[in-house]
Amino acid sequence: MVVDVQRSEKVPAMPTTATNTAPGPDPSAAVGPSGLVGLHHVGITVTDIERSLRWYGEMLGMVQWGEEHYPGGRTALLVRPGTHLHLGLDVHEANESEPFAPHRTGMDHLCLAVTSRSELVEWHEHLAAHDVDCSDIRDVTIEPISASLFTFVDPDGVALEMMYVEKPS
Repeated sequence: MVVDVQRSEKVPAMPTTATNTAPGPDPSAAVGPSGLVGLHHVGITVTDIERSLRWYGEMLGMVQWGEEHYPGGRTALLVRPGTHLHLGLDVHEANESEPFAPHRTGMDHLCLAVTSRSELVEWHEHLAAHDVDCSDIRDVTIEPISASLFTFVDPDGVALEMMYVEKPS
């Protein structure tokens, strides 16, 4: 694979380690080698990369920091400045412009995290003000986790969710 990365602005270095603060099984119960600490990025196939770049920039504050070219397509590399949120918007020559469908094998949805319930409300208001069709915010509890969330879709119908998870007391 040939990689042609063109940086449009400097992106701060992100830490290579993370800690698991979520409730759940003891980390020593994990099998396999150590060092798997989190999700690095998600690549989303889109039908119109320019439309998607505008949407992810205007709606989620993402900025393009580079681009990868490869046989049959390219990827726009995005980051939300000051965060660990990285996305790749992929466009493939072989894409037949079929819409996203969460019931097919592959990704069901992408969930984005916020740090407080008030921020969740602000994001909901921001997206709704920009005519993004959002579900109502709902509170869910799956012991021992309590969370608040809402769902929405990008221009290609990719299912997105925004969630705040309360810190365990």
